[in-house]
Amino acid sequence: MQSKLNKAAIIHAKRATRKYLRNEFRDKLSQAKISVQLCALALIFALIASGVIILFRLLLNWASDFTISEASNFNETITDWRSYLPIVGSGIIWLLYKIGSKRHRRMGIAYVLHRMKLHYGKLPLQSAPGQFFQALAALITNFSVGREGPAIHLGAVSASVLAEKFQLPDNSVRIMSASGIAAGIAATFNAPLAAVIFVFEVIIREYKIHYFFPIMLSAICGALSSQLVFGNIHEYDLINVIHIPLDHYPILLLGGGVLGVAAATFNYSLLKVTESSQTYPLHQRLLAAGVITTLIGLVLPQALGSGDLAIHEAVSESPSILFLLLLLTGKIIATIAAIGLGVPGGLIGPLYGIGALVGAILALVSMLMFPGIEPFVGLYTIVGMTVMMGVCLSAPLAALVALLELTNDASIILPAMFVTIPAYLLAYQGLGAKSVFLKQLDIMGLGYKVPPMNQGLQKKGVRTLMDSRFVIVKDDSELLLEVLKRAEGRPVLVRNDNDEIEMLQLEMQSFEDSTTLSRHTIEGLSDNRTLDDVYQVLSKKRSGEVFIYRGNPHNVVGVISWNMLYQEIRSGQL
Repeated sequence: MQSKLNKAAIIHAKRATRKYLRNEFRDKLSQAKISVQLCALALIFALIASGVIILFRLLLNWASDFTISEASNFNETITDWRSYLPIVGSGIIWLLYKIGSKRHRRMGIAYVLHRMKLHYGKLPLQSAPGQFFQALAALITNFSVGREGPAIHLGAVSASVLAEKFQLPDNSVRIMSASGIAAGIAATFNAPLAAVIFVFEVIIREYKIHYFFPIMLSAICGALSSQLVFGNIHEYDLINVIHIPLDHYPILLLGGGVLGVAAATFNYSLLKVTESSQTYPLHQRLLAAGVITTLIGLVLPQALGSGDLAIHEAVSESPSILFLLLLLTGKIIATIAAIGLGVPGGLIGPLYGIGALVGAILALVSMLMFPGIEPFVGLYTIVGMTVMMGVCLSAPLAALVALLELTNDASIILPAMFVTIPAYLLAYQGLGAKSVFLKQLDIMGLGYKVPPMNQGLQKKGVRTLMDSRFVIVKDDSELLLEVLKRAEGRPVLVRNDNDEIEMLQLEMQSFEDSTTLSRHTIEGLSDNRTLDDVYQVLSKKRSGEVFIYRGNPHNVVGVISWNMLYQEIRSGQL
């Protein structure tokens, strides 16, 4: 008999320990603080996100061996079947769009921004297949789009779906989603620091220390995964970059003005086409994009693809200024046609191609007056790539660090910074340029603005504030007053006959020296919600309480009152 009692006691102790550890784990994740638990989860989820991106890259590399045209003149391109791939690609993308999930067809960086701001970074799993295969089709069929679009979307989906599967608090889901994005970018470009900065500068748009370590660990995981499969490759380290002397900086300053005008013009044209095309059905837009891209490819095949072919021409020996101008025009039109008309894919790769061409043209034109610039054509090319990405995406620091890692050459830092500042100021203040991603959200009618107070409340889970010293009783009017008296200030909840939760309170009578028992129904929130959800419920009356439950409303784990929430807001720690 004693043995059975001891065994039962041990089982009970183990269950109690597991429950305590689970609660402790969720309490840590609910806080807006750095924790080992948060970093460990980010690392696990980053492995999955990196695996998805590596698979995407392997399929893309395999298919590209067959689909990239090596034709060099019109006679060759017109008879090359690969020249007509964009038209085929538009049909494939349309077919994938039609057979995919009808409720989850939105994709791309702008959509990820919307979900990050208003939905804690939660992206539906059903959107992943469409993004994966449509973007793969767009890249394989030589549309002028980049790889970072699918990397960001797929990284966010992978991490956020896993976070929801583990029932993490919503404030942690956003961090996991951001970490997945960092892993995806790092696995795509082998640029971990640029991935971290891009997430903070473009996706989250704020800096919090408890975000930093999970995102940094995820970026490291993505970069290491890329290096294990593809090697430690820096895509642009073969570009000849020579340290530029100080007497060349006035020329760079003029180049900054030209690049600022080019970036503002490109942004305006892209957004204008995007907005104007929204009235047309998707199949018409995709067909138009395919036809335009094919026509450009027949004349200028170097204008197609992500941007590598254009960069190769920009840094080639003795390029013709006229040819580079024609190639620049073709690359801009092909990119605007693809992105503006709805072809899935990113913008960074094409911007690199456009920036490289603008930089090379600037160098060649300057050489006519200053022949000493000839050795620095490679540097001008890299500076053009940095400025076009930084200005067009409103991410100058991410652009600078990205090219630093992709070239593996620190000599680009000072000239790139020097040129970016006047280009950015001219584009945004002088010419009224707008961030591509934010303007795309406006065009699509997707919200992204959250008041600062609500942003602060979203960073903390309800478990950080809830009072877990409550008393919950069944509805027995004869005992309720006695229970309330013995509760000693703890919240007393009543489960009524309708299975609703009510708050029990004593109220002082205005003209009588007595108290009466009052009760009112209160709403329940899951313990994975944030303090912003509590605010949305209680701010209507600026009073009252909510109960917090784990799993289902019968498992109540805490209570939060308006006074508790108001004190948290007043404390200024959000």
